[in-house]
Amino acid sequence: MSSDALTTSEYIKHHLSNLTYGRFAEGHEHAGHWGFAHNAADAKAMGFMAIHVDTMFWSIFLGALFLLLFARVARNASTGVPGAMQNFVELLVEFVDGIVKGTFNGRNAMVAPMALTIFVWVFLINAMDLIPVDWIPQVAAMAGTTFFGMDPHHVYFKVVPSTDPNATFGMSLAVFVLMLYYSIRIKGVGGFLGELTLHPFSSHNKILQLVFIPINFLLEFVALLAKPLSLSLRLYGNMFAGEMIFILIALMYGGGVALGLFGGMLQLGWAIFHILIITLEAFIFMTLTVVYMDLAHQTGEH
Repeated sequence: MSSDALTTSEYIKHHLSNLTYGRFAEGHEHAGHWGFAHNAADAKAMGFMAIHVDTMFWSIFLGALFLLLFARVARNASTGVPGAMQNFVELLVEFVDGIVKGTFNGRNAMVAPMALTIFVWVFLINAMDLIPVDWIPQVAAMAGTTFFGMDPHHVYFKVVPSTDPNATFGMSLAVFVLMLYYSIRIKGVGGFLGELTLHPFSSHNKILQLVFIPINFLLEFVALLAKPLSLSLRLYGNMFAGEMIFILIALMYGGGVALGLFGGMLQLGWAIFHILIITLEAFIFMTLTVVYMDLAHQTGEH
């Protein structure tokens, strides 16, 4: 979507809006029917069951791309002189395996493959931020106009799933559910509840311990909920901020040749720096997941 066709505010809002599909609410001309939201008000009125089509598409596409590439390398792996792609995959697997061995002290064959999947998948999702902000949305706008007769100003298409809190919360909640599952499976219901109620304050005096239980539960429950919140919001916040900077830089291209050239240099510099950010965010998400899984497997105090 060209910045020339919109005001600065409209251009920013357009790039920060998801392509939303859902059921139109009462009062809309298409009330009761399913379709794409025309604006933010439509998307909000569609409620919880609305789907961010762009987030779902890119998340599934990049996840499938990861699986296909790694499966192909695994099938064609050679014990002789490996190719560049095999070298890269082996290096990546060894790197993630080293992180898991140094962080996870339990016994669970799922943790290392999960860590590898999270690292590569989140990296690919974040790396979409390096594509110029107008390229794919313009293609989407043309497709929407050609095949669906939509107003191009109503075709929203975000290409970075990690700038959508629904995606980051979905991933963090999946990790949270796994953490709860293995905590209860390894420690038992009693052990899990004991972690929430008998720490950090404890006493051999039964009456005093009863006083500590609600205090411990409040502290530990808040700490428990903070895990998925921090995991999701950290990724979302950093990627959203990076995307916003790219959008602001893109606005400079409509300000004349001099400002456009300056914007080009800024974009190149920020893109180079952003490679570090997207890699670091993928690494942090993976590492925290492994740490949380290690906490779920710890039974030393039970």
